[in-house]
Amino acid sequence: MTLFQEKGPNAHLFNVDILIEDETNAKAFEKLLHILNESGAADFRINSGVELGKMIEKLTESPTGQPVKAPVPATEKDPQAKPVPSSVQSASTAKRNTSQEQDEVTTRILKYIQENRLIRLNVNKGLGKQLSIPCRIISLDQSNHILTVYHVDEKQVYTFSLYEIDDFIE
Repeated sequence: MTLFQEKGPNAHLFNVDILIEDETNAKAFEKLLHILNESGAADFRINSGVELGKMIEKLTESPTGQPVKAPVPATEKDPQAKPVPSSVQSASTAKRNTSQEQDEVTTRILKYIQENRLIRLNVNKGLGKQLSIPCRIISLDQSNHILTVYHVDEKQVYTFSLYEIDDFIE
């Protein structure tokens, strides 16, 4: 599928590296988003350079590189302590469940890569565009949440964000 088919003869796609200087990566990123939003571009995708969340990752890891366990709620340490609100408890539980789901998906993807298994990906490209691709997974970039696949019918390599993938069918 080409850009011409999607947007018409007057659509043009550019791949650009932009350098923005500011005190922090977050402030530079904010400036970039402002520029892009005000530019009138039909759509844009930022592929790299975003360093948000790095401090949180560092703070949640122990010196051994293992994730730090969540603190035990005060009610478990001291029965007479003030109870934690249920909204805080449910948010913590939801975060834990999401992390477990991500680990399961990662394990499943790595298994497909190791076995060189033929699978079908259901991909949601947005704006109602759905793709069903027979493919083999080539690689998984866990830090950027990028999946690289080989489309067995078209004999082409594609990359997708993990957030675009709806399902893996064996």
